[in-house]
Amino acid sequence: MPKIKMPKSSPSIDMTPMVDLAFLLVTFFMLAAQFKPEELVAVEIPTSIAENEIPPKNIIGITISPDNKILFNVDGIDRRQQMLKSMSAKYKIDFTPQEYEKFGKMGMFGAPMARMKDFINTKDEGERKKFPNLGIPVDSLDNQLRDWVFVSRMAFGADPANQPVITIKADNNTEYKSVHAVIEALRDNKANAFTLVTSLEGKNQ
Repeated sequence: MPKIKMPKSSPSIDMTPMVDLAFLLVTFFMLAAQFKPEELVAVEIPTSIAENEIPPKNIIGITISPDNKILFNVDGIDRRQQMLKSMSAKYKIDFTPQEYEKFGKMGMFGAPMARMKDFINTKDEGERKKFPNLGIPVDSLDNQLRDWVFVSRMAFGADPANQPVITIKADNNTEYKSVHAVIEALRDNKANAFTLVTSLEGKNQ
């Protein structure tokens, strides 16, 4: 009896499910990713040979601009809102729920408490960069930075596993007295451990 030959055909793979999965993953990462907010001032940090990396979260960041303006940032929407509530009670300035919400999402900020409502109600990042009273006071008669450091550390709570890392990011042209004033504000809060942000020598920032 003759053998029956089966017709040969090349195998085919349906790629539709894989394409769908790829688009789902891309969509997920786009929605879940947290983009680094734009900084209010451009800072050219000095170089060093240190290779220690700053952790990605639990950061209290202090930035000093080339013209010695001091800005502040703490990660976490709830923490920032809690900080503003504490400062509101201390300086007796009332904020609306909408202002608390906007401040929580703002990222880096810097303005005297007397102008904080105006700063929060700026339209966008561009207006905040041009804010006429940009910078947190740190002089001996009005050391608001010291208060921000205090309330920010309180916002992290007492859990040792959740303690923040304090960073100071200063420009190459920042005057030393401004850096010294920031360090003194930290010492007033018994925050003696902090990190000076630098770029690795021989590499681009």
